[in-house]
Amino acid sequence: MAIRTRSPKPSEWAAKTNHTHIINDPFVKSFLETCDPPPDSFDEESGDFDSIQDFDSSIPNPIRHILVIDGGYTTVEVKKNFPSSQIAFFQFGAVMFRVKDLEALSEKSFIFPEDMRKLHNLQRFKLALPIRNLKTRAQESLTNSVRKAIYDFFMQDRDSSSFMETLKWFVFEEYRPSPLQSYTLGSDPNLEEAGSTIELHRTDISSKYTFSTKNGLVYLTDVFRLHEAIDDDQGAGGILGYVTRLIEQLILVHFIKTIMRIQPSLLSEFIFIVDGPLSFSGQTANMHKPMRDLCNFLYQNRNLYLVGIEKSGAFVEHAQQVCQSDNNDSVIGRGKYLLLSNRYIYKYIMPGNSDRMHYGSTSYYGGKVIFHSNDGQILVLTVPTPDKEAILAPKLSEYHNLNAVLTNVQKLRCAMYDDAIVPVALANKLVSLANHPSKVLLEKFALSSMASSSGA
Repeated sequence: MAIRTRSPKPSEWAAKTNHTHIINDPFVKSFLETCDPPPDSFDEESGDFDSIQDFDSSIPNPIRHILVIDGGYTTVEVKKNFPSSQIAFFQFGAVMFRVKDLEALSEKSFIFPEDMRKLHNLQRFKLALPIRNLKTRAQESLTNSVRKAIYDFFMQDRDSSSFMETLKWFVFEEYRPSPLQSYTLGSDPNLEEAGSTIELHRTDISSKYTFSTKNGLVYLTDVFRLHEAIDDDQGAGGILGYVTRLIEQLILVHFIKTIMRIQPSLLSEFIFIVDGPLSFSGQTANMHKPMRDLCNFLYQNRNLYLVGIEKSGAFVEHAQQVCQSDNNDSVIGRGKYLLLSNRYIYKYIMPGNSDRMHYGSTSYYGGKVIFHSNDGQILVLTVPTPDKEAILAPKLSEYHNLNAVLTNVQKLRCAMYDDAIVPVALANKLVSLANHPSKVLLEKFALSSMASSSGA
């Protein structure tokens, strides 16, 4: 590993010939000979595509409004002579659009400032978390500092409500006539050892959304179990992606709850778009269960149009492979889509044995779809499914409102980026944090704020 310098002396760089020792090592070579790369499109068997569906674009479109949610983060050093001391800044955005405005914008190759006036109700949500060699003054450790920062973020008042109120409504399923009365927390955040579960009773929650236990205070936000992935020595860098996905999904729940409270019938006119698959990752994966319960409740009692759109990764790369062809004879032609089964995923995209493994069973609340639109877009989507068994033998009837989702996704093509749609492209521009100048300015902001608060 190269060593970063802390003085005018030059940095210690790795030698430029050391790769030869790896190349000539028989153990490494024999290992590589046992590895199988992903198959090329010409290796795929035609029988695996018998479930390709034709997209019906003639159906009436019930959607009038679009709500898109996106988020991102950047990390900065808070002390120049102590570069391992870091803090992360997050920014999330929820933007509402009218379909008729976006249908006009989707025809444009570039989005100009005046086009931004087409947006309605842009809301930004900001969060800062200590990541390494840093804690807040009132907490005794990095782990507790992160726990408290997330708790405070959820407790912030947002138009006479809070994300914490939404979290309680979500976890205890208070949208039902008979809410759940308890929730089992997989580990005690006040104990270092794993395996110490806690039963959180709905009637025991305080007005500040905390629980008093024999080992200390438990926040309702501890249901995310992020404390399990934080190491006070190595830091909390491993949770950044988990937190991003988690808060994007909880913002979605917050808006669903708000619409249900104000005018439930509007749910049938909204499509909710999330950047990324419909899943929770890492320690927060347990949240996929209450999320699937909420979706199923809405489909049975109201309605819900929800889709996650992936922009990169193995599924997107595979979709490009099976939808593109120089001879216009792609496996999945234009105007068609494929419901991805568990067998298909492990055969062509992810390494694994479909007879013994169940893709996304502990983290996803939806099934994946490759969509090749009439105008040439190639998209990987996730839509809610009633249970985790749906992807074992996919049935179109279990991919809720899929045709209406595809209709709206196709309408909103954006030529700014490859296979992008206007709402996600706009939301990303509104909330993303660039390395220059955002990261540099946030670093200066963090340094000056900490110096002034400490009296330096």
